[in-house]
Amino acid sequence: MKILFDKVGHTIKPFSIKENGVNFEGTLQKSGYHRLGLAGTIKGDIEISCNRCGTAIDSTIESSLKLTISDQIVEDKVDLDIIEFLDGEIDISFILLSEINTFKSEYHYCDKCDDIDEAYEMEF
Repeated sequence: MKILFDKVGHTIKPFSIKENGVNFEGTLQKSGYHRLGLAGTIKGDIEISCNRCGTAIDSTIESSLKLTISDQIVEDKVDLDIIEFLDGEIDISFILLSEINTFKSEYHYCDKCDDIDEAYEMEF
C-alpha cells in the first residue's frame, strides 16, 4: 500500500493494511513542511523460530508505533524514529514488513528451551 506524500495534509488520514496475518492500522498527519507523523498499532500472529532448537513457534504481536516520515534526507540526531521516502510515496507495506522483521530478529525461545541455562551445542 502506497500513499503519495503530497496527499497527506493537516487533516488526519487513516489507513489500514493486513499482510502475513498482521494488521496495521493508524493515521498519517502533516507535522511540518517535509514531515508527517505516523501513529498506529500492529496486531496479529506470526510464526517465528526458537533461537535454541529451531522449532516453529506461533507468536502474537501487539505493538504501538509512532514514527516521523520525511520526503527528504534528514540529519537529525535528536529524533531517530524517522523514515525517509525520497520518491514521494509512503510505502505502508514496507513499514509493516520492517516491523515484523524486527520482531522476528529478537531472541525467542520455545517453552521447552525457555528454562534451560546450560550451553547448547549441536553437531551436524
